[in-house]
Amino acid sequence: METRIRTIDAQDWARPPSGEDWRTEVEAGRVLWFPRMVFALQPGERALLRPDLLAPGRRNISLEASGRLQNAAGDASVQAEVAALLARFSGQARVLCRALFPGYEAHLRAAPASLRPAEITGRRQSVRADDRRLHVDAFPSRPNRGERILRVFSNIDPAGQPRVWRIGEPFTDVATRFLPQAKPYSPVQAHLLHALKVTKSLRSEYDHLMLQLHDRMKADEDYQRRAPQERFGFPAGSTWVCFSDQAVHAAMAGQNLLEQTFHLPVAGQRDVEASPLAILTRLAGRPLRGAPLPPSTA
Repeated sequence: METRIRTIDAQDWARPPSGEDWRTEVEAGRVLWFPRMVFALQPGERALLRPDLLAPGRRNISLEASGRLQNAAGDASVQAEVAALLARFSGQARVLCRALFPGYEAHLRAAPASLRPAEITGRRQSVRADDRRLHVDAFPSRPNRGERILRVFSNIDPAGQPRVWRIGEPFTDVATRFLPQAKPYSPVQAHLLHALKVTKSLRSEYDHLMLQLHDRMKADEDYQRRAPQERFGFPAGSTWVCFSDQAVHAAMAGQNLLEQTFHLPVAGQRDVEASPLAILTRLAGRPLRGAPLPPSTA
């Protein structure tokens, strides 16, 4: 399989190399990797990088865009330090996205930033929740009706351990493989889930199909073993960016990761036809119920 990783030799968060529209790469489902782009820790922050900083039973610590910190153990002073670290990373991730994708700036909406201090290897999860299995991101409780999930990651592990991913085939290939297996969308079920507060808003057919892809990919043992994929270790001190709803990935090993999520309306893309919404609409051969038409075909 041709590599899905595009290496960019830049270390200034505010000024990546010019002369290329990086939206084309990321909208094709590729991962943009900056091997020399370091998120520098401030004095004292290294002491925060320990698994017991997590509240029991949690996988990551998050800082909402509102400033609310969740899932962190420790007293008020420790939590204030964690919140400051995440807020600083969130701001720096926004600077990088503004420099990389100036055409997105008017449309990007910040979602939570997270710190993931615990080692992935050996973690016990259900098949559906296990992110060591190849998948695309889709969330059962948070329908997004085609909105894109743009993520910035930085490996800040002080011991120098890589963050190991498996990176899979193009999204169109995944959708072509698994869409025929998807259960039919039920508007009645979608309304019931919303009425029971299982979902935060009404699940569209797009959300249903993305969850079907997510779950069926993870549950298919043969696919996990045999699907086209590459294994790659993102070294400590490096940063990478991708649309995680399109780049097929699995996180296999590593700890002490920072991540910032942004949401982007499909209409804010350079090429809306490259979006999962447009791809699923084409494969279905009709508009998806409850989801907007891709803007270019509306």
